[in-house]
This record gives sequence, structure tokens and C-alpha cells, in this order.
Amino acid sequence: MSTSLRNTRKTVIGIVTSRIGDKSVKVIVPYQTPHSRYHKVIKRKTVLHAHDEKNEAKIGDKVEVMETRPLSRLKRWRVVRVTEHAVTVAAALSEVDVAEQVPTKTTAPAAGAPVTEPTKA
Repeated sequence: MSTSLRNTRKTVIGIVTSRIGDKSVKVIVPYQTPHSRYHKVIKRKTVLHAHDEKNEAKIGDKVEVMETRPLSRLKRWRVVRVTEHAVTVAAALSEVDVAEQVPTKTTAPAAGAPVTEPTKA
């Protein structure tokens, strides 16, 4: 009797952009990559169709999805857990909304910049 271990499956974290039907969600996974010639950082995204067995993911939620066997023509991922719930419910997220959530050099505070605290009124 041989015991075979199952390979570890890929898991990624993305943002739910739409609910395509019962137990199905569309997840966008944003990433950044340098341009091959000009070395400018380019924002890209991957759209994944995922199976949500409990129908717990809502639009705007940050979810962890895991690779799985083909469940339908497009679904090859399943929702493992909701890591962060959306603050507000939106009808649909656009590419601009997703791009705003990707950290860039301009959104991070500079190392030598003074930190100002908000004033209380």
C-alpha cells in the first residue's frame, strides 16, 4: 500500500467584483510587473471565477481562493475564506477601484516626510 501526498495547491487573495449566480463569484487579483523594455511598473489584473459554496462572499470583500479541479467551464478556483469584509456595498467594482487598492510608491509615505496628525475640531 503506497501513501501518496497530494500536492499543495495555490492560494491567492483577491477582491470580489461580481456575483455571477448562485455559488459563483468573480475575483480580481491585482499585481504589478515591470515593463520588459522600459522598466516602468505596470498594474495588471487576473480575473478568476471561483466557487463559493456558502454564498458568504459579497461584492468588495477580500477573499482567499484556492486552486481546485474544474467545476464548470470557467470555475477552477474555490473560496476558502473571506479575509476582509467590504465597508460599503457597491453595485460593481471597476478597474479604477481595484487599481486604487494596489499599493504603489506614490501611496506609501516617504521615509523622510514628517507625519502630521489630524486636528480635532
